[in-house]
Amino acid sequence: MTAPPLLDAHLVADRSAFHLDVRLTIGAGEVVALLGPNGAGKTTALRALAGLHPLTAGHLTLGGVDLDRPDRRVWTPPERRPAGVVFQDYLLFPHLSALDNVAFGPRRRGADRRAARARAQGWLDRVGLGGQARHKPRQLSGGQAQRVALARALAVEPTLLLLDEPLAALDARTRLDTRAELQRHLGAHPGATLLVTHDPLDALVLADRLVIVEQGRVVQEGDAATVTARPRTDYVARLVGLNLHRGHADGHAVTVGGLTLTTADTVRGEAFVAFPPAAVALHPARPDGSPRNVWPATVTGVQRHGDNLRVQLSGPVDVAADVTPAAAAHLGLRPGQPVWAAVKAAETRAYPA
Repeated sequence: MTAPPLLDAHLVADRSAFHLDVRLTIGAGEVVALLGPNGAGKTTALRALAGLHPLTAGHLTLGGVDLDRPDRRVWTPPERRPAGVVFQDYLLFPHLSALDNVAFGPRRRGADRRAARARAQGWLDRVGLGGQARHKPRQLSGGQAQRVALARALAVEPTLLLLDEPLAALDARTRLDTRAELQRHLGAHPGATLLVTHDPLDALVLADRLVIVEQGRVVQEGDAATVTARPRTDYVARLVGLNLHRGHADGHAVTVGGLTLTTADTVRGEAFVAFPPAAVALHPARPDGSPRNVWPATVTGVQRHGDNLRVQLSGPVDVAADVTPAAAAHLGLRPGQPVWAAVKAAETRAYPA
């Protein structure tokens, strides 16, 4: 028998003209990443869970206890919720030491000064900052401040841990080290964890499950393998680095706009077809032989992408192609240039829309 989720929420909230309507469940020990473009509703959802933005409808149940249920006039203020929050800018108290920042939560929840500071010291030791207990926030690096904020959130032994872009303020090297450290602590947290992020790597490394929101609604959810293999919106496709088109399938053929693509999969009816930019080959003229997926295109942009160049193409379908700098130089790629694009059927995936 499957245990009921620790968090069971239907978050319905309004902010000016924006309307949020998101269903969310998280099990004990599970980390769920909430992703979406700017303005999708991620922060509104987190604030609703924290009690900083009351629901207008729906419910928020944690550990079987209703914390927010407008139809029953139930609402629990933030300080009485068994939740810990790590904000994007950490929001450490500048006048308090690292030790007293971490001790603040236990003190607010009734622990005496000695007990609260002992618990705080224990958590600073666990995040590797026992020696910086007396330091003020201005004396800490970005990575150290993030760990103090995490220790402060965990020191109240929260049933629900909320992380709002916890690595966004860090430089690339610090981010790498801190992500690994954060992964270790989240793995040991027995409660439910929600990670709000726009970074797919943070989500893929830290989360057990991904929930994608756009315009205040859930558009896709599942484990990383499912979401990355079968994106269902342009945002998700860009997030995982795939070209995505919707068309009509008849067996191995999917018609998209004025182009019919042969795919490796058999689908019938409305379908998505997806393929990585690295699978798109570019040619100065129509390639010889009989490749099935070939079409004329026009270069609309060329940008550096890691060690390669990402070429944006318009044509019967708009796609991105990744080519090496040497290949780009050989082809003389520039905006406005006509080329031929080709994708092998074996490198395309099709699935029901």
